[in-house]
Amino acid sequence: MEWKEFSAKTVNEALTNALIEFGTTSDKVEYEVIEKESSKMLGLFTKPARIRVCLKMTYEDVAKDFLQKVFDAMNMSVEIHIIYSEEDNLMTIDLSGDEMGILIGKRGITLDSLQYLVSLVVNRNAENYIKVKLDTENYRERRRETLENLAKNLAHKVKRTHRPVYLEPMNPYERRVIHSTLQRDKYVETHSEGDEPYRKVVITLKAGADTGYERRGKYSRGRSSYNRNNYHRPYRNDYGKRETEDDYNSEDVSSVEE
Repeated sequence: MEWKEFSAKTVNEALTNALIEFGTTSDKVEYEVIEKESSKMLGLFTKPARIRVCLKMTYEDVAKDFLQKVFDAMNMSVEIHIIYSEEDNLMTIDLSGDEMGILIGKRGITLDSLQYLVSLVVNRNAENYIKVKLDTENYRERRRETLENLAKNLAHKVKRTHRPVYLEPMNPYERRVIHSTLQRDKYVETHSEGDEPYRKVVITLKAGADTGYERRGKYSRGRSSYNRNNYHRPYRNDYGKRETEDDYNSEDVSSVEE
């Protein structure tokens, strides 16, 4: 905040002069009285009033000022675009520039931490809670799509093996994505276990669910009817590696994770 000093015969006159110069109203400025007016007999003023005035920072100003100081300390040049909806109490912040991967961090940890800090700063003097969404290079949407695909792939494994699958620890938002993706699945259900920050989602088969794999037997046998003679014949994948049907049927959970 940049303070500016004004003087006039009275404090009210000095404040009026400040409002005219700033082109705003009294509810959008802060002021401090440096020295009140003084007068002698008969109401004659001998010493003017002095005040200092500054514009109140908007929530956008507060967020931008904080982020700019962080990026200056990191020696990074980042463009900050902020949209604040007073009606929805929502602040959307988009960052752009070079080396945005540094701000994202592993699985978005750095971006989440930065979002949390901005939320603390913005809501420090806010009358109503303001939700802050901070993003860069559309990472949030890309991460959501990755989690949705992960949930579907692991749910398929649970249906086939009838064994629960434990995901890696995730933040509340990412856990909600997993829960939401599978909430309408007829065969599996999800719940969370553990304490923050190690709380994780578990995908399990619903009690009494019949996925059909019990009747079909081993998952790979469905295709053996039309290729019975070549069942054990090795073939090459896209990378020229020799594989067998058993290799094809094996699953590695890490292959569907980021």
